[in-house]
Amino acid sequence: MKILSVINEDPCGKYRMEEYMFGPGRALTGKWAGGKIGVGFVILHLPKSLIPFYIMYSSAVTKNWSTFDGIMATKPGILTDWPWTPLGNFKYIVIAPWAVHSTYRFVTDDPVDLGYSLVLPFLLFRILHNQVWISLSRYYTTKGKRRILDKGIDFNQVDRETNWDDQILFNGLLFYIGIMLLPQAKQLPLWRTDGVLMAAMLHAGPVEFLYYWLHKALHHHFLYSRYHSHHHSSIVTEPITSVIHPFAEHIAYFILFAIPLLTTLLTRTASIASFAGYVIYIDFMNNMGHCNFELVPKRLFHLFPPLKFLCYTPSFHSLHHTQFRTNYSLFMPLYDYIYGTMDETSDTLYEKSLERGEDRVDVVHLTHLTTPESIYHLRIGLASFASYPFSYRWFMRLLWPFTSLSMLFTLFYASLFVSERNSFEKLNLQSWIIPRYNLQYLLKWRKDAINNMIEKAILEANKKGVKVLSLGLMNQGEELNRNGEVYIHKHPEMKVRVVDGSRLTAAVVINSLPKSTTKIVMTGNLTKVAYTIASALCQRGVEVLTLLPEEYEKLRSLVPQECRDRLVLLTSETLASNKVWLMGEGTTREEQEMATKGTLFIPFSQFPLKQLRRDCIYHTPPALIIPKSLVNIHSCENWLPRKAMSATRVAGILHALEGWEMHECGTSNILLSDLDQTR
Repeated sequence: MKILSVINEDPCGKYRMEEYMFGPGRALTGKWAGGKIGVGFVILHLPKSLIPFYIMYSSAVTKNWSTFDGIMATKPGILTDWPWTPLGNFKYIVIAPWAVHSTYRFVTDDPVDLGYSLVLPFLLFRILHNQVWISLSRYYTTKGKRRILDKGIDFNQVDRETNWDDQILFNGLLFYIGIMLLPQAKQLPLWRTDGVLMAAMLHAGPVEFLYYWLHKALHHHFLYSRYHSHHHSSIVTEPITSVIHPFAEHIAYFILFAIPLLTTLLTRTASIASFAGYVIYIDFMNNMGHCNFELVPKRLFHLFPPLKFLCYTPSFHSLHHTQFRTNYSLFMPLYDYIYGTMDETSDTLYEKSLERGEDRVDVVHLTHLTTPESIYHLRIGLASFASYPFSYRWFMRLLWPFTSLSMLFTLFYASLFVSERNSFEKLNLQSWIIPRYNLQYLLKWRKDAINNMIEKAILEANKKGVKVLSLGLMNQGEELNRNGEVYIHKHPEMKVRVVDGSRLTAAVVINSLPKSTTKIVMTGNLTKVAYTIASALCQRGVEVLTLLPEEYEKLRSLVPQECRDRLVLLTSETLASNKVWLMGEGTTREEQEMATKGTLFIPFSQFPLKQLRRDCIYHTPPALIIPKSLVNIHSCENWLPRKAMSATRVAGILHALEGWEMHECGTSNILLSDLDQTR
């Protein structure tokens, strides 16, 4: 079961938070469903800029938070689905027998058929090649320099394009079968110049010509609605968009691209280089044409003007995805010039994209890596993996060489980098990553180095004219930098406003409590957020119970004197009656075991709780559901569900929207009266 709190405006002009309950197989209850409010509501005084966000609490992180509504085509034709689609993630078993057989032959045969043995490594290389393009494209389009289209992508597009490796499996199977059945494909030499030249000429001639007319035919309404519309569902393209087609289209493309390969085989001029080189050329040009940033330098066309007829650019093909009826050519625009389908704005868009600089940034969320494996969960990492809440997967064990290399790289060479861009109303948003892990933040001897990196990021944001910078995860902390106060005192002249998000985080946690709550248990490492929550609850008449005497004394020293009688040191007699626990980092297994069955565990830290009890309910860390007007959201923020954003990150956006001029950070306690701006 999940609880969703929605901020609405009532007829009196006040804002209120209405709560709805829903779960798997259960219809949404509450105002949205036309019924009564499921749980109740509390009256809030909210800045209007916060209205589009929904405060979200989830008892479990599931992949079903945002359902996939992408479709293969408007009227799917025959052979739309891949044969191994029902296998899901087990689809790779279709190539396993061939891989095992080729490995066995490599060990036992003499002489070795090198072409047959290299098929599997070649398939792995193609996967790596595509992944490099994905990361490169996402990195450049995030910064904005030479970006072609500003429109963002969404989870539907990511889901639709998760099967980009299907065509690699398909090609691999055909290569294996072809080598087994065709005598000319056995014992190929490494290189033959005549075969390489023949493949190049055949591609420039019949392949490009036939592709142009095939592509035009696919834009006929009959074929477009049944097949090609699936590819054009992605207006803003990514490198892997190039291979997102129904199975029937891939069959047609393979037949087309097989013309040079089969011809060189039949004329006995084929070589491993001509085969591998031709496929790599197709992959490279496909990825380049769909990468959404311009990278072909203008000087190439100045040095060799006819190149404009022989090589397309990313902006050239981007126009095909926005205009649909122009720029049909594969890689050579020659045929668009000949048949009059060249888009008139191709040259203008090309030059405009090349001249484009980096984006103006209004709000920066400064975060960091969490575990060594979290490098894959970045938006510039594994696209499909990043589109779901972070969790450790079995395949990460296979990636340990890359994980180890990335750790060494971040330790000695890596510096601050941009991971994500978004836009909301008139604000441009970015997420910046400090390449350090949770463990490094806990090491005292790394404190100065990490603080220097955070300070450098803040000064860089100030230099770029950023309005607000929010500190995410462990970039804020009393022991590390006094919740960001160190940087304000050191650089009082800087214009960028530093936000730790404690007020919004506290407000989200407070409003997550059931309406009838009269007492709560607070445990774990007490932070600025915890002190704020405790003070606010005590002033509202809610009893705050603690497990340890030192926690009790610390809270007592920070809570207003008139409310201290509502702070209680928990005893075994009062334990059973408390069903709501607010928990921070450092909560032990023993403390969780003390809770009674059905207890509601709500974290007040940015990190999720370890779910050690199956008979209790766990909420996600403080977060809000984003509005539809927040553009380019297609990856999950760490462990949060899809379309959810941490309260600290939203706090920075809210700060900029409201135009607040003060910093929101430091170690001073914030009382209930200080929450009015956020509530």
